[in-house]
Amino acid sequence: MATHGRLRDYLTATEVRALLRAARASKRYGARNFAMILLAYRHGFRASELVSLRRDDVDLAAGTIHCRREKGSKSSVHPMKADECAAIEQVLGGSGGGKAEWLFTSERGGKMTRWGFWRVVSEAGKRAGLPMKVYTHMLRHACGYHLANRGCDLRLIQDYLGHRYVQNTVRYTTLDAKRFRGLW
Repeated sequence: MATHGRLRDYLTATEVRALLRAARASKRYGARNFAMILLAYRHGFRASELVSLRRDDVDLAAGTIHCRREKGSKSSVHPMKADECAAIEQVLGGSGGGKAEWLFTSERGGKMTRWGFWRVVSEAGKRAGLPMKVYTHMLRHACGYHLANRGCDLRLIQDYLGHRYVQNTVRYTTLDAKRFRGLW
C-alpha cells in the first residue's frame, strides 16, 4: 500500500511477529534484539529514544517503563505486559550482573547506538523474509496503526506516542475502515 506516493512506511502485526521471531532466533544477542524490537513496537519508541533507555527507566516490580520522548514530544510512563518484563529480565540477566547505565548495550558494553539498532531491525527484517526494507521508524508507525485499529481514541494515541500536536497522530486513523461502519 502506498502512503503519499511512497512505499508503505509501517509494519502489520503479522510482520512485527515475524520480525520478533527472527530477532529472537539470532545466534548472537537474540534476547537483546528481541527485547529492543518488542519495546520499540509496544511503546512507539523512536530509535534514539529506545537506545537512550536507562536501567532505572524500567521498574520491573511495578511493570512500568518511563518513555522519555524526544523531538519536542511529551514523556510519560507506560505499563508493561508480562512478556516485556520477561524479555528485559532476560537481557539484564545476560549482562553478567554488570552495572551498565543503559538498558541496551553494544557488544563492547557501551550504549547501543541508533545505527546499531537500525542494523538489528534491518537484519531481522531480512531473516524474516519481509518483502520490503525494514527500518526502525516502521515500528513506531506500526504501534500507532495498531492502536487505531483497536479502536483507541485519537487523543489516547496522541498521548501514548507523546505527540504534542494531534495533526501528527491523525495519520493512524486513515487505514481503519471500521470508523466508517454504520454511516449508511
